[in-house]
This record gives sequence, C-alpha cells and structure tokens, in this order.
Amino acid sequence: MNQPSHDAGLFDHCPGLFAGQASEEQRAAQEQRQKRLLAGPGEVRLGEGCFVAETAAVHPDVLHLGDRSYVAAHAYVTDAIRTGADCTVNPFTVVRGTVTLGDGVRIGAHSSLLGFNHGSAPDLPVHRQPVTSRGITVGDDVWIGSHVVVVDGVTLGDHCVIGAGAVVTKDLPAWSVAAGNPARRLRDRREPRGAKRPADTEAAGERRGASGPEAAGGRWGQARPQGAEGARERWGRAGAEGAEGARERWGRAGAEGAEGARERWGQARPEALAEELRAFAGSARAQAADLLDRSWRPDTRRYADRPGTEPTVRAHCDAVEIADLLLGDVPAHLPALEHVERLRALQDPVTGLVPEFGAADPLPGPAGVPDGDPAYHVLCVGYALDVLGSSFAHPVHAVRTTTADRLVRHLGELPWTDRAWHAGAWVDSWATAAHWNLRGGGEAAAPGALEALFGWLHTHADPWTGMWGSPTREAGRLQTVNGYYRLTRGSFAQFGLPVPYAERVIDTVLDHTRDPRHFAPGRENACNVLDVIHPLRLCARQTGHRREEARSWAAQQLTAALRRWHPGQGFGFGPTTDGTGPGREPGLQGTEMWLAIVWLLADVLGLADVLGYRPRGIHRPEPAPTGKA
Repeated sequence: MNQPSHDAGLFDHCPGLFAGQASEEQRAAQEQRQKRLLAGPGEVRLGEGCFVAETAAVHPDVLHLGDRSYVAAHAYVTDAIRTGADCTVNPFTVVRGTVTLGDGVRIGAHSSLLGFNHGSAPDLPVHRQPVTSRGITVGDDVWIGSHVVVVDGVTLGDHCVIGAGAVVTKDLPAWSVAAGNPARRLRDRREPRGAKRPADTEAAGERRGASGPEAAGGRWGQARPQGAEGARERWGRAGAEGAEGARERWGRAGAEGAEGARERWGQARPEALAEELRAFAGSARAQAADLLDRSWRPDTRRYADRPGTEPTVRAHCDAVEIADLLLGDVPAHLPALEHVERLRALQDPVTGLVPEFGAADPLPGPAGVPDGDPAYHVLCVGYALDVLGSSFAHPVHAVRTTTADRLVRHLGELPWTDRAWHAGAWVDSWATAAHWNLRGGGEAAAPGALEALFGWLHTHADPWTGMWGSPTREAGRLQTVNGYYRLTRGSFAQFGLPVPYAERVIDTVLDHTRDPRHFAPGRENACNVLDVIHPLRLCARQTGHRREEARSWAAQQLTAALRRWHPGQGFGFGPTTDGTGPGREPGLQGTEMWLAIVWLLADVLGLADVLGYRPRGIHRPEPAPTGKA
C-alpha cells in the first residue's frame, strides 16, 4: 500500500511524522530549508534527523539542534539556543535569549522560554531599559506542558514535568512535578501519582503562610546566615532549590537533617555549599576565555597544556571540553568547523588510531589498542569530536578486527597484579574504540568480542573487593581503585551495564580514601579524587550501601576542590608521587578533570544542577548512546 501524500503543513505542525511519511520532494524541501539556515548569519549546527518548519521564525545568533530534534510551525526562535538529542519545540512556542536544553526535552505548544529580561528601574522608560540574560538551563528528560512560561535565570533539573499553564520563576530540582502561577513543586515524579507523602513540609510551610527562603529557614529550625539572599546579591536570583530541595535530596526532614548533615560532613548546610558552587561556576565562566588564551600558541595554532609546554593532541581536546562546559561553545581561536576538521584529520585511516603531533602513525597492539598516547587519544579525540557534534572519520580498524579469542588471551596477559591501572586503562581504550565503531553504524569488533569482554570481566572480578587486581605494598589500593575507574568508565558505565559486587566496591573505595599516602591534605590529585568519586557514584545507582559515608567524603573533597581554582588560569592537576601528570601548575588537563570532578562530587550531594554545566565528554555521567537499536 502506498504511503499517503501530505502537504507540508502537516509536517510543520506534526514534525514527528516527517521521518516516516515524507515524500522525496518534501525531504528535498526540508534539506533546502536547513541549508538556508546553515548559510545564514548565525552559528547553526543541525544533528541527524532534525526538522525545522518552513513557517517557524528562526533567526538565531547560535542554534545547535541535537539529533532528531525539531522546531515546529510558527515557533519563534532567536538568540542562542542549544539542545540535546530528541528535543521538540512545538507549534507557536517562543524560545529566546540564552536557552540550553538537555536530551529528550519536550516543550508543549504556545509555551515561552524567555532567557532574557528587561530592567525596571523607575528612572527610564521600559523600552529604554537594558536587556540582561542569565539564561535558562533545562536538564534531560523534561516535559514542559502547553502554555508554560519559564523566565530568565531558571534551571529545571533532569526528569522534571511542568504542568500546562505554569509560570516557572524559580529553579526546580530533578524529578520535580510542578504546576501553578507561580509554579511550585507538587511531588517527586518517582512517587506514585496520588501517593500521600509522609511529611509534606512544603505544603505545611504554605499553610503557615510562609514560603521560599523564610519557610526554609523555619523548617530547618535555624537562621540562614546568607542563604538564597546572598545568592541573589551575587547572581540576581534565589538559590536553586533552597532547604526544601536539599532536605528531599538527603532523605531527612527538618532541623535534624541539617544538624546531622553538619555533624557528618563537618561543614555548613547543603544550601550554603550550593551557594559556593554557584559562585564558583560564575567565576569560572567569566575567566574561561582567559585560561584558554594562555594555552593557545598563535605561532603553531595549537594548544599546549599551559605556558612553557609543547602543544599536544590532548590539550586541544581538553580545550574543547572546557569551552563546552563553561561557555557552551567551541574555543574561540578557531571556527567550529576547523576544530572538527583538525581533529578528524589526526586519525590514521589504516588503523583508525591517532598519533601525537609529529609522531609516526601508531601500530596496533596484540589485541588492537597499543600502549601510550594513542590509547588515550581514542578517548579524548573521540569525545572532543562528539562534543563538537562530529565523530571519527574512520572506524578504529585495529579494534574492529579483534577476535574474541585474541581479546580474551590479551586480557589474561595484562598486568593485573602490580599494574592494575595500566590494565584498566587498556580495557577503557579498547571498549571506547568499540563504542565509536558502533556509533559509526558498524560492528564494534569481530563477532562475539564485545560479549567476550564483559564475560571475562564478570568472571574475573574479585568477589571480596569487587575489583580486578590486587593491592601493593608500595601504593596500597591505589592501582586497583584507579584501574577500576578506567576499566568501568569505558565498559560498564559507557555501555550502561550494572557492575558486579557493587557493595564490595564501595567498601574497597571508602577504605582506600583513608590511606594518608594519597588523601592527606595537600596530597590529593585529580586522578585520585576522580577515581574514587566515579566508582562511588556508579555503584550508588545499584545500592544505597554506605551512602552517607560517600556523601560525607564527597562534601569534604568538594569544599577542598573549589579552593584549588587559580583565577584566570584554572585548576592544577595536583601532586603526584611517581612524577606522572602535569603537576601542580594550572593547565588545561587539570582544569578539564577538576571541572568534571566538581560536577560528580556535587551530583552525589544532589547539588550539581546549580553549577549550570554538565559534562558531555569523557566524564559524561550517563551511558553514551551507541547509535544502534
């Protein structure tokens, strides 16, 4: 039976039908529409499967649409709009100012996201008031109903649902179901609809005639020394969630929650830490251009980690990730297309591997990935290209041809006993190369090899520690824990699979944090902190085992991490005992890693939303899509 013929008006109003029902002529017309946008004055990037209605008024300075996102009929889109994948801007919707959407954001018809504002001082007419823009940030998997208004400066956490007709004037934490004018949080989306909450203190606060920061102060049973008022003074808006959101995150109520948190964490309440995070993020954004400038080499037109060092492939990738985190854009030294072309051109088309600048093309190792720089370049170049909306030009052939037998044999030969980090890093690189091959629409490796990898890992994990490898007399659990992070990052975390023995992993990691050789004050470096918080967060998805101890450690490390920032220069990697790593001087590697670490630490505490950024590269917190069903 022939597909029905539709006029363009149907797809303009119902873009979700376009992929399956459009004719060749209609597809050609849409291609021309997108070409006109790409050739226009703004910076436009359109992912695969996007649709922009002919009747939509799209006049952006910046428009980045993720894969399968669409802008429907009569939408009005201007200024700087960035979306993840599978986002919808439905008919008659207005999106203006600075607006950033995560993946899977659905915006109902006739809604307005207004990421800008006018002043209202009495000494000037309204039409002459200055325009400001703090921006709107929306997390992943958010449903915004019809006729909703979201005002400038608001952050909506992941998984929120905003009821039709709501006017959202304040930040909402993840999983909120909210409605009303002004919108207020009704329940946690994970709760069954209609379930009675054991202590609906938000409603109780409203019945007492109090709300917002004052009600929060009353519920916590103590005064707020700065609270949202201090944040308003610095950022022009109230705190992201206040004490209400903090209490729900920690799963405890009232004054006991704040007091218990203070006793366990040895520091101020969550809302005070949230304010410090917000202040840090604002400063880092303001200084991002300067710290990127100090690593740019105009003579070579390349990036070095820091002044006085040679340009490297990793430095270019770190610059891309930092600019994406702090600026939501590419580093300004090159046009976006040139960043992509330079990174894609580094790959050897024969092996699919990436050498260091000036080095010979690398040869494959016994099971695909060799040691050294090419192994890490599989990660950093691949994810930098992914952040830029592109991908490797060629499959990683060295891995694509790896058979299951060869892989299993090589896994058994890796130095798990005394160099578990090296072994875990190799698994990370191999699994990431397999991931890029899948993303490209091909096969990860020879048939059965990817399954063999996970089978081997499951059968060789130590049930007492949950890890691979053994402690050493010289370094304690350092090699084992750090190797666990690298291994699980590229395998279980990247492919979205549960890890074995999650509770035992948490025990091992928390025991490792008490080793003064690595975690005494002044001895923490980016690798060691990252390699603890990533496993703790990963395993927390499967179990609540020792959750409060993990949060306590995260809070202590977060407070210390924020004080490592060097104004205008970023973060230093930190001291090392073996001479590896870039050391204490601030540079791109330390900055990229610590920015991700700060986010991970804050996320374990339920405070990541206030940062206004979310890692999308090597340290992305969710599984990476494979591009295959």
